Amino acid sequence: MCRNIKPLFNFEPAVTEEEIRLAALQFVRKVSGFNQPSKANEAAFLVAVEEIAASTRTLLNSLETNAPTKDRAEEAVKARARNAQRFSR
Repeated sequence: MCRNIKPLFNFEPAVTEEEIRLAALQFVRKVSGFNQPSKANEAAFLVAVEEIAASTRTLLNSLETNAPTKDRAEEAVKARARNAQRFSR
């Protein structure tokens, strides 16, 4: 749905509360169509962000894997290489 929402599970160092909240905010922005809600919608918008952040936190704490953790810096290098190849055409 949204290319900018990054996977948060199985990384070292572990995901932070800020990263969870930013992913939730981006999701709510995408679903609602609002980058910045009006004053009339602000309360509902912020409640949705917090609920999705809580659900995301619960999900991430519940997931299990046998795969080795991924290194954030290494994954960022791979992503930059993919983007360079993708946009160099």
